[in-house]
Amino acid sequence: MDSPPCLWWLLILGSIVHLVRQPQLLQAHRFSFTHHPKGPFTNVTKHLHFPNFHTTSSLGTNFPQLKFLGNARVSEEKGVIQIPHSSSSQADQPTYQVGRAIYSSPIRLFDPLTLTPASFETTFSFQFTTNSMATRGGNGLAFVISPDEFTIGRPGPWLGILNDACNHYKVFAVEFDTNHDPQFGDPNDDHIGINLGAAVSFKTANLSEANISLHNSKVHRAWITYDGNQKHINIHLGLDGNPIPSKPILSSPLNLSPFLQEYMFVGFSASTGNSSQNSIHNILSWNFSSTVQASLHVPSSKICHRNVAHLVSKYSTTPHTNPPSSFLIFVALLVLSSVALLSFYFSRIKTNTLDALLFFDTKHRPMLPISPRRFTFAELYIATRRFDKAQVLATDCRGGSTSILYRGTLVNGCQVAVKRFSTQFLSSARVTKRLGDQITRASHPSLPNIRGWCCDGREAMIVYDHYPNGSLDRWLFGIGALPWTWRLKLVKDIAEGLSFLHSKELAHGNLKASSVFLDVNYRPILGDYGLDFFLPGSGRGSMGDVFGFGILVLETVAGRKEEGLLGFAREMFEKGEIGRVVDERMGDRVNSEEAVRVLKIGLSCTASESGRRPCMEEVVQCLASSSASIREIIR
Repeated sequence: MDSPPCLWWLLILGSIVHLVRQPQLLQAHRFSFTHHPKGPFTNVTKHLHFPNFHTTSSLGTNFPQLKFLGNARVSEEKGVIQIPHSSSSQADQPTYQVGRAIYSSPIRLFDPLTLTPASFETTFSFQFTTNSMATRGGNGLAFVISPDEFTIGRPGPWLGILNDACNHYKVFAVEFDTNHDPQFGDPNDDHIGINLGAAVSFKTANLSEANISLHNSKVHRAWITYDGNQKHINIHLGLDGNPIPSKPILSSPLNLSPFLQEYMFVGFSASTGNSSQNSIHNILSWNFSSTVQASLHVPSSKICHRNVAHLVSKYSTTPHTNPPSSFLIFVALLVLSSVALLSFYFSRIKTNTLDALLFFDTKHRPMLPISPRRFTFAELYIATRRFDKAQVLATDCRGGSTSILYRGTLVNGCQVAVKRFSTQFLSSARVTKRLGDQITRASHPSLPNIRGWCCDGREAMIVYDHYPNGSLDRWLFGIGALPWTWRLKLVKDIAEGLSFLHSKELAHGNLKASSVFLDVNYRPILGDYGLDFFLPGSGRGSMGDVFGFGILVLETVAGRKEEGLLGFAREMFEKGEIGRVVDERMGDRVNSEEAVRVLKIGLSCTASESGRRPCMEEVVQCLASSSASIREIIR
């Protein structure tokens, strides 16, 4: 795992030049690579208590503990937080208003040492009212945990949770939604949902099933409890003044770690839609408490004597000796410069054949700033915490070679995924330069973004974007029931990405639910983060992809992963009961006719004879049309 010698010498040389100019930093640099001594663990707690929001309370008239953004204000008359406030809702343009009310100081909600989220409890009373006889109009209210105190989210169905859907925004929200937006997967116009970095709830609860409605002027109270150790959330909802219900209205396993920074802001957001009779979202009281583990920093056993001596020489009036001459440093600098130049000269003579074999040639084509770049081994070694086992995302063993996928953090804070190949891969690789060029040019929203590579003779690694939402199998088989509109969009996006890949004479080779990742907007990314691409030639690679796509379609519609799923689907099709394959957890929120049609497309892709399978271009056309068929493959 050696890096090019010239690189290390140049790094040392640069450090020496810097230290010669500032010798007082030498000791500080030497200690920067040592671990800060960690002490015993302690709990960091935070408590917020707002029994009301009257300006005559002990909190003061300006509420310095709270920050209001957009159309959020405190009603001095009623002593409540209003989003939007009543004066703005009576303005000439009452539609599409949004606001946030948050605690003005950040709260520690994540321990970066143990990667453990905080445990927290919050309860608040709220009421939806209007300035007219209308009973409906607003979009809803959300309790939010956000990374900053200056973001105002979008109005309408976004509920002020997100500002830009195209950017990764670490936000957690529990929404109390009073509007039915099918494009966001809403079950109805009276529900609650859990949102993770998106306006689409990954799990919802229909309030009508609990005989609760937010479409009235009653004061409700919500209780949200999250256990950071067990990674589980419970949400209760009832009328204010009543005890907490015995059964939560929504309960789910939930790991908030990917959506939390060490310090976050807590509060509320709400928005209105296009109705001229929009609701006012009132928060009457609010309590919040959190507990997170932290390690005490104890004094180091080492003392930076040189730094102390420098400060004494700088500020003390007591006579002192002059610091040592820098002549020896100059000699060392001269020697190291010579060694570095010689090492650089001889290293340039050698030809790195593996680099030329695996990756495109950068000598004859200048790279744009957004193009993939070459990483050093040291960069990726540090980014993955010395290739720590705790950073492993996945392991792949195929064709006699092994590759390991690591989670990494670059020095600029960017989250990446690092694919590290075994030595067997290096000895058996036969990827041509043309194929490498095609991979780097294959740019599509459903394909992973290649950030760069590392190849130093003993190591071969590819660096990709990291997708914190994980793989599709986690959402299909492990977390709630995805709405049908979302599943259909996933199928269409995967088909388009695969068709684009085949148009570039490339094949994926390992398509399955665990190799499809979801980006921050929950768009599928055809990953497994590998170089497992094939030149189609006879079509073997692309037809294998079509079969894998067919299995993935069946799993997506059925919502389960079983070895006998394909046989069961074929049997139900022959009996004319293909509808029994559809995930029953979606209930009446699925377009049955559409789901059955997608299942038939999936079955056509799994035909025993590869020649009877459609190409992905035909699949895309069929999914885009409500009447097209795929060459009557299924009979």
